[in-house]
Amino acid sequence: MCTDCSPAQDVRDPWLPDRLLTTERDLLMPLLRRTPEEAYALRTACPGWTTRQVLAHCGAALVRIVEDRLEEGVFLPEANAADVAEREDWPLGRVLDELEHGLTQAGPVIAARDDDRLDAVALGEWVHAGDVREALGEPGAYCGASLDLALPLLSVTSRNRSTPRLMGLLADRDDHPVALGNPIPGRAPATFHGDSATLIRIYSGRPLVRTRYHLTGATEQELLLYR
Repeated sequence: MCTDCSPAQDVRDPWLPDRLLTTERDLLMPLLRRTPEEAYALRTACPGWTTRQVLAHCGAALVRIVEDRLEEGVFLPEANAADVAEREDWPLGRVLDELEHGLTQAGPVIAARDDDRLDAVALGEWVHAGDVREALGEPGAYCGASLDLALPLLSVTSRNRSTPRLMGLLADRDDHPVALGNPIPGRAPATFHGDSATLIRIYSGRPLVRTRYHLTGATEQELLLYR
């Protein structure tokens, strides 16, 4: 692996978040619609939140984007908790309908913006879909069919969130190389070797129990996107 190369900055694809969100909609919503209601009380990797609460947060965040309700502090933990509490008495079907609406409509709004600050929200929605899959015991948590869309969005978001440069090889993708974060003068890039889902877990702060990976030159805490 080249540890001193610094590939050119990717040009932002404004429609990448939309493709990720709509692909995830088509994969996730049929699963959610057929899941028994009692399963929505299962706990997730998000401390204190059930599957239903994670989905309520996801729908609320996307609809805020669609309706341009993005006041200061809108995605801070306190605001997220308030959005979830507001939906506590909603029927499950209404929670799922709002989520599907958001997954469908938020992408074009994100694409129309002149900046990429909301790209991280689209990536976060995909990560939360992994939280739900893991809680439900479904395959594909933090990987799956939409991984090819999530990885380039991870590259964009890791640069925007000022994480250190990391050069990685994805063992489950024939050692496919990835370059994440930003070079730091005087500091060699960190290196990672492991599977794609583990890489996503590290950057999103998800549990690493039962994972195997090799990370040098950076700590997991330094790579966190969502704090």
